[in-house]
Amino acid sequence: MSDVVDGLKALSLHGMASAWPEVLGTARLKALDHEVVLHQLIKSEAAQREVRSMAYQMRVARFPAHRDLTGFDFAQAHVDANLVKQLHELQFVDSAHNVVFVGGPGTGKTHLATSLGVHAIRAKGKRVRFFSTVELVNALELEKSQNKHGQLANRLMYVDLVILDEMGYLPFTQSGARCCFTCFPSCMSAPA
Repeated sequence: MSDVVDGLKALSLHGMASAWPEVLGTARLKALDHEVVLHQLIKSEAAQREVRSMAYQMRVARFPAHRDLTGFDFAQAHVDANLVKQLHELQFVDSAHNVVFVGGPGTGKTHLATSLGVHAIRAKGKRVRFFSTVELVNALELEKSQNKHGQLANRLMYVDLVILDEMGYLPFTQSGARCCFTCFPSCMSAPA
């Protein structure tokens, strides 16, 4: 049995390797045929890959904290719960539109934006990247100083949802603002 587990691990089939003892025991107990056993092993592998992929996407997104809608107090924040739930359908992502949360400090903007990102990864398999605006501006200025113009923008082309937090709260240089709005020109335009 350990030869099979070792072989599966050598092929990077870790889901199958971890499920093998249980699947084998069930197969022997219920006299399952090889096709059923193989199907169960494939299901186990697919499930583990999905879990690993989701965990990876959550790390790559770099959320400041895990947030979802279950922890949000709509009554206290004076936010339209139906509108937020509609935003969680992520149609704005599919149609390449922007969403802007406006409000004073402590009104839940970061919580809502993070919950959108977490939901995009978990429910829709989207790629997300969270930045504080200052963090993004600093990264773009560093990129510019190292003559690596456009590398971050190119990487972000493969992301489905970019979340910019704290826009307008913390000051940054004029050149940093130019870098940011060159990278995200749609942030400068607002619908009439």
